Amino acid sequence: MSKRISGLSAIASDYRAILCDVWGVLHNGQSVYRQAEDALVRYRQGGGQVVLLTNSPRPNHGVASQLDDLQVDRQAFDAIVTSGDVTRTLISQTKGDVFHLGPERDLPLFDGLDKKLVGPDDCQAVVCTGMFEDEIETPEDYRDQLTALAKRQIPFICANPDLVVERGNRMIYCAGSLAKLYDESGGKTLVAGKPHSPIYNLAMQRLEEINGAAMPQESVIAVGDGMPTDVAGALSNGFDLLYISAGIHSASYGPADDPNEDELAAFLADHKAEPTVWMPRLCWKVG
Repeated sequence: MSKRISGLSAIASDYRAILCDVWGVLHNGQSVYRQAEDALVRYRQGGGQVVLLTNSPRPNHGVASQLDDLQVDRQAFDAIVTSGDVTRTLISQTKGDVFHLGPERDLPLFDGLDKKLVGPDDCQAVVCTGMFEDEIETPEDYRDQLTALAKRQIPFICANPDLVVERGNRMIYCAGSLAKLYDESGGKTLVAGKPHSPIYNLAMQRLEEINGAAMPQESVIAVGDGMPTDVAGALSNGFDLLYISAGIHSASYGPADDPNEDELAAFLADHKAEPTVWMPRLCWKVG
């Protein structure tokens, strides 16, 4: 079983930089986790660097605006890298017109790209940022449409690989859940966000730009709560990992802030995941 730590302060001196997940670690879509914010601010005050690494389909400036709306302290991070940032490369490489499957708020993803947005019957590619009405819809609402697109062998670009995310006290389906259904329907999916390497490569590039020199990977630790994205991505790309257990999987091993460590160990073993360290919620130091 990985070691439990009492706060980020316990390992701060071991790493020069953090790749920190946003949704589920820094906020829940409605409220900021102030202890997490404080931990990142303190880490940066001690000389560390923080890149927020999120599967949001929005480009980084859109996420920055969202964090401003939530009143997240800008001193908590140096840069933001999003799934939307790396997905724009996939979009630019596709041929033909695009069907945008997702809410209008995600349209900035296409800004500056020479792509015509059309309906599902006329497209040569799908770009999925989520569901049109994610408060009330489920993947099943899209099964028939996705099955028809898969039969046409239309490439499906998933701009947010997350399956679900917490919004307040609710779980909301994300674009990743539709990509999963598309795969099951025999379609071809293209993904660049977590857990895939392009988003990590871009994050390391940002650190190099901040420092003026390449950052050794062993001096960087990833922080996250999602098994198929944050955890799988960090471990498969060779990063140390701080697992935040009170995230989307907390119901699998007891109370969010006081998990059953035997059940947590079994959960991690079932997922073939061995974080470097773990703690329920990101903070600088308990007490």
